[in-house]
Amino acid sequence: MRIKICGITNQEDAQLCSRLGADALGFVFYDKSERNIDPVSAENIIAGLSPFIMKIGVFVDKSPEEINFISKQAGLNAVQVYENASQYFIDKIVPPVIKCFRIKKEFDFSLIDKYKNCSFLLDTYVHNIHGGTGETFEWNKIPDLVRPNIILAGGISEKNIEYVFKEIKPAGVDLSSSIELFPGKKSEEKLKRFFGLFNNLRGKYE
Repeated sequence: MRIKICGITNQEDAQLCSRLGADALGFVFYDKSERNIDPVSAENIIAGLSPFIMKIGVFVDKSPEEINFISKQAGLNAVQVYENASQYFIDKIVPPVIKCFRIKKEFDFSLIDKYKNCSFLLDTYVHNIHGGTGETFEWNKIPDLVRPNIILAGGISEKNIEYVFKEIKPAGVDLSSSIELFPGKKSEEKLKRFFGLFNNLRGKYE
């Protein structure tokens, strides 16, 4: 299982996550987010990171052309877009795409099969909030065939990560609010504690 830390806004947090073993870092390019970052600041942070870490841009209200421009400028490896992004929209994006579905109780998981040439992230639906809510959805409703191919987000923390390893077994997990001091600033203590637990569980279950 891979681990993505999202909502990176500063060099200190990026370097800390890198040292602790994050597989990917997420940069949010959405003005309404408390974790928003501008492309120049992201570019400066990414320039100091190892090439072995994935740098993923999170986009909500940008066109494919804007996404492609920012991705090239900042040095992103992949981009994350939300459920309103059509297949036509996805096909116009140059970097690899992760399509995010925000899961409601009545969510139809067969929708995932309708999209091609992208990966998938499942997060919790909260009205007008795109990620970083700290709230979980009913993970047990994710179909067994879907679980190995998704990135799981929404309220993942040291309290439930063992359940994720044992029962859900996704390709990766995405964390943000559970390892923060406040939105946009990570907690060194929480990160070290989570990565210590995560690595122990990785050795136990993988």
